[in-house]
Amino acid sequence: MTAYLCPRCKTNRMRFNKIEQKATSVKLDPESGEVVSVMEEGKADPFHMEYKGPNVRVQCAACGEIGDEDTFIQFAKSHPRHS
Repeated sequence: MTAYLCPRCKTNRMRFNKIEQKATSVKLDPESGEVVSVMEEGKADPFHMEYKGPNVRVQCAACGEIGDEDTFIQFAKSHPRHS
């Protein structure tokens, strides 16, 4: 585990929500919005781009800011805690 610091409120180093993301590729009916098919990972059709976003996002439990985990980690590294 690496230290976090919220880039928005700039004070929270302790309370966070880790959000695990799992993408599901679906094909929808254009009229009704109903799911027509669910595609297995790695088996999307040629015109369906696979999800390439982060698997984990972080929410500051003090101010509610949500962002990439790397943003919170890098902000903590660039603003070290003074002892």
